[in-house]
Amino acid sequence: MDTNYSQHYSVLYKECRDAFLGRAAEKENPIFADMTFGGGGHTLRIAKEIPGSTFYSVDQDPDAIANGLKRIDDEKLNDRVNLLKMNFEEFPEWVSGNHSNLKFDGILADLGVSSHHFDKFERGFSFREDAPLDMRMDCDNQELFTAADIVNEMDEEDLANLIYKYGEEQFSRRISKNICEQRKTKEIKTTKELEEIIFLSYPKNLRHKKIHPATKTFQALRIAVNRELEVLENTIEKLYDMLDAGGVLAIISFHSLEDRIVKHKFKEISQTHKNIAKIITKKPIYPGAEELAENPRSRSAKLRILAKLD
Repeated sequence: MDTNYSQHYSVLYKECRDAFLGRAAEKENPIFADMTFGGGGHTLRIAKEIPGSTFYSVDQDPDAIANGLKRIDDEKLNDRVNLLKMNFEEFPEWVSGNHSNLKFDGILADLGVSSHHFDKFERGFSFREDAPLDMRMDCDNQELFTAADIVNEMDEEDLANLIYKYGEEQFSRRISKNICEQRKTKEIKTTKELEEIIFLSYPKNLRHKKIHPATKTFQALRIAVNRELEVLENTIEKLYDMLDAGGVLAIISFHSLEDRIVKHKFKEISQTHKNIAKIITKKPIYPGAEELAENPRSRSAKLRILAKLD
């Protein structure tokens, strides 16, 4: 287990903090939750800026948990920051079973993949270096399919559909066909093996564009392995239900598939709970010029906020 978790830039930090600060002005000891602890940037910084606050934060990645527990201890926040190892879809049930009266003043979910996952090549999220084709966020969970399982076992049509749906990849059929041809003779086990198949599936005149040909297929496999869209779709309303009156739900998404789910779910909730649920962000909040200069990876981030009115 790796406690040297690479620093994850806290995307749209000021905007999330301000949403929580508004609540802290009304309550002496607000209770917050962070559904995607990652490197701990949002949780730990907000906890320090709002001294009376308590956090319940979760992450399914064992590296994030090991690093997070150490940071919480080092920064002497043990009495206010509770870090739990789980996928955030499990959090509502955990609260119901352990703290049934708990209501939150703010809940945050930053859906971005941590820099740690791309930088730690052996996890298989990146094709910059050769590594086992894994991509499990919860890498200790042997019950989860890996990316290698999917590319070697899924039938051609289903694989093409997966790559198209989750990667929005226009050459999905060609990529799937070539993967299935390759695996007849040799199992596809590593990131570089898969990258080469995808690269050669692209027309020659499109192979050296700004976005690497393998980017969208790798995204699709990561989303599928970790059930990212399914978890998001199933959990947003449950998170809203856990808010106290006056609380806010803030979700940062990074691609159109996630943002579409967040937008539609917020709209659905606001219609179901008329005069109680209010969409604060009619249009999503984007990173400003200063943040983009500090962290170009923020460029695709969108923040949407939903409030439960008093």
